Amino acid sequence: MSDTIMSILMLTGVVLTGGAIYVFRMGDRRRALLMLVAALVMFANVAIWLIPVKEAPASTAAR
Repeated sequence: MSDTIMSILMLTGVVLTGGAIYVFRMGDRRRALLMLVAALVMFANVAIWLIPVKEAPASTAAR
């Protein structure tokens, strides 16, 4: 399930980036900037979720 969500987020980020470029060329800079910010937030979310973390020791996990 998590892999599917990460894939959808990445695809949406790529589509938003492409849409931002298209909208910027059409002359709407504010909307293009907002689309780029949304894409960057999605990419950052994926990066945060994919960063490996150390597992807690078993003795502290049981508490």
